[in-house]
Amino acid sequence: MLSGFQEKRQAMPDIGAGQAIAASSPSGTRDDIASTPRKVAYLVNVYPKISHSFIRTEIDALERLGVKVSRFTIRRTPEDFSDPADRIEAARTMSLLDGNWRKLAGAVLRNFLKRPGKAYSALARSLRQADSRVRAVAYFAEAAALADQMEKQSIRHVHVHFGTNPVAVARLAARLSGISYSFTAHGPDEFDAPLALDLPGKIADAAFVAGVSSFGRSQLMRWSDPAHWSRIQVVRCAVARHFLQEDVTDHTGLESRTLICVARLSAQKGLPLLVAAAARVAGSHDFTIDIVGDGDGRAVLEEQVDRLNLKGRIRLLGWRSSEDVRKLLVASRALVLPSFAEGLPVVLMEALALGRPVVSTAVAGIPELLDAENGWLVPSGSVDALAEAMTAVLDAPRELLEAMGQAGRRRVLAAHHPDINACELEALLRPCL
Repeated sequence: MLSGFQEKRQAMPDIGAGQAIAASSPSGTRDDIASTPRKVAYLVNVYPKISHSFIRTEIDALERLGVKVSRFTIRRTPEDFSDPADRIEAARTMSLLDGNWRKLAGAVLRNFLKRPGKAYSALARSLRQADSRVRAVAYFAEAAALADQMEKQSIRHVHVHFGTNPVAVARLAARLSGISYSFTAHGPDEFDAPLALDLPGKIADAAFVAGVSSFGRSQLMRWSDPAHWSRIQVVRCAVARHFLQEDVTDHTGLESRTLICVARLSAQKGLPLLVAAAARVAGSHDFTIDIVGDGDGRAVLEEQVDRLNLKGRIRLLGWRSSEDVRKLLVASRALVLPSFAEGLPVVLMEALALGRPVVSTAVAGIPELLDAENGWLVPSGSVDALAEAMTAVLDAPRELLEAMGQAGRRRVLAAHHPDINACELEALLRPCL
């Protein structure tokens, strides 16, 4: 069942960018919004990153609204991009830790000369809060570099993705230079160690905080003073526009025997459970599973696949570009994601936008997007329930799968459209710019 807010948005599922702006913005028109130049900085720990394409989607949508976004990353990604758009984004992004320690030391010195009182106060705070002196000094130096760059570019506000160390840097930069900051908390990392990360303090000092789901907002409320709850809002992640094109709803893949999983190969995603469930289903059904992604859990999965004689069933494809993921989803019968901990995975939105039903677990914000209307929601950690759902997918007639996919697409268009969601974020950012 959709919330009243989702039902309201669902009434305009194929809304275009211009219409979205007019419908969602208090000022009403693109001209009104763009009349005053507005700038914002974005800060991420590692950016761009293949698994964080939703941040680029959000930035692109904000820029269509006339907001100029300067991209900053703590460190550059080690990934080798096959997507030209990622390579362009990497070239546009400034790294605070670019290996030029003389430049970083210069930023620190300038801040002590310009504002000695604030610099000493920020450094003292960092030393009190960080878990090591080395990390404390590094955060302070990064904050000094960020404050310098924002001052040079006349930017008053920085928005951060993920409530971990990038927010600590933005918070110090705000203490140094008087800028303001906000952040989007995704989970589960922020909620696994809220006190160690000083999540209550980060919320208290922020202009606003966004959760990517109602569940995420509730966790932010859990770890903050009720006096600060009004600044915690839900701003959902969105899918890239090429997943929403009408001509990509090709249903021939629903006849295939291929299931797909797109995920980091990490403990949070529960992928050994998927392999174990596949071994059970393999006794009675013909299928293959394509796992797109990589990470430190790859060796464990490779060993498990070999041990269970599933080499012909499960393919580990590594990372693929956003366009490759779209093609693989279109060619598949359904997406399976057996996560143990999540925020709200964008790949679920991508699959549903392409008319593919989803099998996933009842954790975090996933039940806000997935239910029996558009897929199978199973208890996390249950290999029996996962194998049963995978069997149901393989046994389901095409008509049922198509109806589920279309229901999922409608839900994504209602709640995860990039232009509509960007209007909501822009409305929160506007007083800060």
